[in-house]
Amino acid sequence: MADPWPLRHLVLRTPRLELRPDDDPGLFELVAEARLGVHPPDYMPFTVPWTDNPEHEWLQYHWSARAGVKPANWRINFLVRLDGRVIGTQGAEATDFAVTREVTTGSWLGARHQGKGYGTEMRAAVAMFAFDHLGATRLMSDAFEDNAASNAVSRKLGYVPDGTMTLARRGKAATSVRLALTASRFAAFRPSWTVEVRGLDDSLPLLVSAP
Repeated sequence: MADPWPLRHLVLRTPRLELRPDDDPGLFELVAEARLGVHPPDYMPFTVPWTDNPEHEWLQYHWSARAGVKPANWRINFLVRLDGRVIGTQGAEATDFAVTREVTTGSWLGARHQGKGYGTEMRAAVAMFAFDHLGATRLMSDAFEDNAASNAVSRKLGYVPDGTMTLARRGKAATSVRLALTASRFAAFRPSWTVEVRGLDDSLPLLVSAP
């Protein structure tokens, strides 16, 4: 019989990391990692300031995204594991993907795991997944212009600026930069390794429908 939730079998593997769509045990690990710190208290790196919100809202966000997955509008929050332990999350989302072929990404790592190349590795994994396995033609991201770590990852993978937005950040105006990456440009920046993808076939009907 077909699995009623095939996304639980989807897995992406890189040289050091394993990415799987979130599940409840993993989410509680994720909250525990966030409690150890994600960014300095006096600086907000995220355009959606989730770390300023109560912890139960972190869980509600993930549950809502998981419950809403359908071809017309989906977001997969991959839990990123190092040696079997959750260290952060890498999100990928799309609207009308069968038509747009565009995927937007967002991610974070616990502070104690930053600066070791994991951020680049996990975003590269999702880029390969989107371009090579889903047939995406463009990836989108965004980051505040002073978010050095996120912008460095984008440059390493070949993203280019695609406009700016002015957002309110803790009551003050801040500039967020939109970033775009095409499949053809990624070919010149992709790492030497290739992501291993398992469990995709049964999950495709949740992500892609005929246009």
